[in-house]
Amino acid sequence: MSHESPTRRDLLKPLQLLGMAFGAALFAGIVTLVSMGFFQQRTADEASRAVVVALIIAGVSFIAVLLIVSLLLLAVDPAQVTKQIDKPVLLPDEEAKPEAGDAKPGAGGSGSDGEPGIEASTDPKS
Repeated sequence: MSHESPTRRDLLKPLQLLGMAFGAALFAGIVTLVSMGFFQQRTADEASRAVVVALIIAGVSFIAVLLIVSLLLLAVDPAQVTKQIDKPVLLPDEEAKPEAGDAKPGAGGSGSDGEPGIEASTDPKS
């Protein structure tokens, strides 16, 4: 049996996840610093408090983005990624649709749950 070695793309996938999470954390930290007025004339106490809050927000967003994206990647089947889809995704499968001529003879218009259903009239006058 041949052993397939992982490609460079497969090896860099965790680095991409970490890079995306780090970018989101950096963005959240900068937004927090700007919104708390770190770049304005503030006292040293207010500036240090803004830095601490920004670091907490950045850490939480790093962990949250990393966790959410990796869990979403677990939901994807790798075989389905390379499969080409030639039909609308949101429409039901054609095998599941009942055809108009598939009704059982003598069903009497009753539904599948045994309740009487509405029968379609074939009389052109009505």
